[in-house]
Amino acid sequence: MNFREAEAYLLSLGNEVAAMKLGLVSIRTLLTALGDPQNNYLKVQVAGTNGKGSVCAFLDSICRTAGLKVGLYTSPHLVSITERVRINGAEIGTEDFARFSTRIRQGSERLVASGELPSVPTFFEQVTAIALLAFAEAEVEVGILETGLGGRLDATTAANAEICAITRIDLDHQEYLGETIEEIAAEKGAIIRAGSRVIIGEQQPAALRVILEQCNAVSVEQRLVGGGNTSGSESAVPLTEEANGTPSLPVGFPPVLLGLKGKHQVENAAVAVAIAKELRAEFAIPDDAIITGLQSATHEGRLEYDGRFLFDGAHNIGGAKALAAYIDEFEHRPITLIFGAMADKPVDEILKLLASRVERIVLTQPANERALHYDDLLNAMPAGVTRQRTFATDTVAKAVNIAETITPEDGIILVTGSLYLVGEVKKVSRS
Repeated sequence: MNFREAEAYLLSLGNEVAAMKLGLVSIRTLLTALGDPQNNYLKVQVAGTNGKGSVCAFLDSICRTAGLKVGLYTSPHLVSITERVRINGAEIGTEDFARFSTRIRQGSERLVASGELPSVPTFFEQVTAIALLAFAEAEVEVGILETGLGGRLDATTAANAEICAITRIDLDHQEYLGETIEEIAAEKGAIIRAGSRVIIGEQQPAALRVILEQCNAVSVEQRLVGGGNTSGSESAVPLTEEANGTPSLPVGFPPVLLGLKGKHQVENAAVAVAIAKELRAEFAIPDDAIITGLQSATHEGRLEYDGRFLFDGAHNIGGAKALAAYIDEFEHRPITLIFGAMADKPVDEILKLLASRVERIVLTQPANERALHYDDLLNAMPAGVTRQRTFATDTVAKAVNIAETITPEDGIILVTGSLYLVGEVKKVSRS
């Protein structure tokens, strides 16, 4: 298959969330057939509700600055599927992606033909295998894996990461992970296994109790990061400086100006630093590499400015609160909001947090089968938001056109509610 054929094949497997099959049997069987490529390098797996992608971005930047050869696997992508697999900071090439995809498709179909699997692995399982195989061929030293959904049954967990990190846990994806913080924490904490080294970020007490129970169950020690955790945790890392919404983090060195915006990035950076310190058991990661890595980290679609657009993938209440706090402190220009979301999100609460902070609102729906119809978004608008300042349309392209037309020259266009929406707007705004 060429790249377009490979992409079309993977997409034909169904939506990565709606068509997913939680479980590790298929991915483990596939990896075994591929020669278990994940065993050729050290793995760091990061799970959590919010912040896991930012932790991965910080850690990737730190490792590359230290001179390590590093692979980074994240999801979802914004514009191109190749964004999910990066080696030394560069997206995998389309030819390599197609080559690995072809090999994995053929291996998957052989497993079905031989009766070892009842059906071919899912989209997310096959893309995960592409990443793990690509990392092995590139001879990376460290593979950083962002958990897709949950943890216990997520495909990335089949890699058996030596280091596990868990960022802040909140309510999200309840239909898959459970209705309570405790149930969700159990799903995410299940990435912790015997022999793993564990980093735990700032948590609500209920979530922390469950994660610590998992650590005790498999007899592993853990490093707690954040002043809100139980006794024995590392000191909370206070802000000492703020410039244009970019927080500064003292990590045992002079204050570090983080490359990612928003005060919430302080706790994510602290988790990344803790992982980097854990990696020192195998690799030389000097203090100056940590400092420079934190300063130079980038993460598309998370408080990212691009011309007159501000992109942020906030898609749950925790993310919306962090975005609202950033707007309150650092963004004082007129704001037009382009908003779209998946149907399983608490859009009424998210809109309640954001609507009062913007002048105009354009509601739309990404081209995703899980997207909420824009009429439903209209019905979810908070009381007091007039129709005069609210617009709705069925396509992202039309939403961008409306927003650009109604936004004053000194204003900005905030795009949020879904990373899928962010990706579509990026495509439209660049065309």
